[in-house]
Amino acid sequence: MQGFNLKENKIMRKIFSSDNFKGENQNSSEAKKESPSLNQASARCFYHQTKKIFVGSWNIGGITPPKNLDMEDWLDTQNNSADIYVLGFQEIVPLNAANVLGPQNRKVSMKWNSLIGAALNNRTPTKVVEENKTAEPQKIYPLKEHIYAEGEHGQDFQCIISRQMVGMFITIWVRCDLYQTIRHLSILSVGCGIMGCLGNKGSISIRFYLHETSFCFICSHLASGGKEVDRRHRNVNAAHILSRTIFPSGPLHDMPQKIIDHDRVVWLGDLNYRIYMPDSTTKSLIKRGEWETLLKHDQLKMELTEGHVFQGWHEGAIEFPPTYKYRLNSVDYLGCDQQHVSRKRRSPAWCDRIIWFGKGMKQIQYNRSESKLSDHRPVRAMFTADIRVAGTCK
Repeated sequence: MQGFNLKENKIMRKIFSSDNFKGENQNSSEAKKESPSLNQASARCFYHQTKKIFVGSWNIGGITPPKNLDMEDWLDTQNNSADIYVLGFQEIVPLNAANVLGPQNRKVSMKWNSLIGAALNNRTPTKVVEENKTAEPQKIYPLKEHIYAEGEHGQDFQCIISRQMVGMFITIWVRCDLYQTIRHLSILSVGCGIMGCLGNKGSISIRFYLHETSFCFICSHLASGGKEVDRRHRNVNAAHILSRTIFPSGPLHDMPQKIIDHDRVVWLGDLNYRIYMPDSTTKSLIKRGEWETLLKHDQLKMELTEGHVFQGWHEGAIEFPPTYKYRLNSVDYLGCDQQHVSRKRRSPAWCDRIIWFGKGMKQIQYNRSESKLSDHRPVRAMFTADIRVAGTCK
C-alpha cells in the first residue's frame, strides 16, 4: 500500500473496512462471514453505545482457591452487573524457582475460570476445557487459553480469552450477545522479573476491538519493596511494559500498536506502590481512618501527579483502607496487633490498583472486597465506556 498517496489511502480504507480483513487473532466463525459489497461499505454510518465494564485485581498469595469460594463478594453481579468482566490475578501459584523456571501450572488458572464462569452464569462450578485459538504468541512460556466450551445451555457470559504467565493470570468474559462483536484479539506478555526478563514480575496485555472501538487491558505485577529504590524499580518496570508491548498493526497497518494508542486503556494489578512515611505513623493514621492524609504520601498518587512514567493516567478516589498486608483469615494487618508480631516488617499499603488512560471512559465505582483468602484484599472498578458502532445509513 506504500505506493498510494494520501487521498487514495483514504478511499481504500473506506472500501476495505476492518470487517473485510480479519487478523490472525480472530474466531473461525468470523472468517466465514461474507465481505460486504462496495455499495454496502460506502453506505456505512456510525452511532454510539454505552457499555459497562467491570475490572478487578487480586493478589492470591499462592493460595489455591477452595471449591466453595464465594466470588459474588468480589464480582457483585446481583447488585451491579456489567457487560464485560476483566479479571486479573497475581501469584495464583507460589513464586518459587520451580514455577518461575519450570513449565506452567495451569490447573489453578482453570479452577479460577471455573469459579468465575459459575459466578457469572449463576451455576455450580464445572470443568473448564482448553481450546486453541489463534492469538499473538506469548514471548514467555506459551500457554493455551482457557475458555468454556461453546454451546453450553444457559450461559449469559462467555470467556473470550485468558492467559497465564507464571503467577499472573488475566481472563476476560463478555455477554454472549457481544461475543461476535469482538475482533482482533491479541496478547503480549512482558517479563520484568529475575534478570530483568523472567515472568515472576511483568505484565500480560490483551487488545481487542469491540465493534469499532479498541481496548487494551494490562494485568501486571511490579517490583516489591518499601524503599525509595524500590519505587524507582517499579517505575522502570512500568516503562519497560509500555515500551516493549507492541501489538500487530493489522493487514492495513492501521491498528494501534502501543498500549496508550488504543481508544480505551485500563491498567490493573499489584502495582506494589507503597505509602512513603514511617511505619508507626502509617499504622496510626490507618487506625483513625485518615485516608486522605495517607494518600498524600502514596507513591503511585505522587507518580500520577508528577506525570513521569504514568503521565496522562487517571485513578478514581480511594475511599477504602489499604489492601495489603493482612494476616491470613483475619481483619488485622500484619504486625498491627501485639499478639501477632512478624519478623517481616510490612507496612500497610494500597498495593492493588486500577488506573486508566485517555478519554471515553467514566469510572462509576472503585472499592474493594473483604475476602480473607490471601494477605491482599481484591479491588474492583466499574466503568462506563463509549463504544463506536458501525451501521447502515438509511
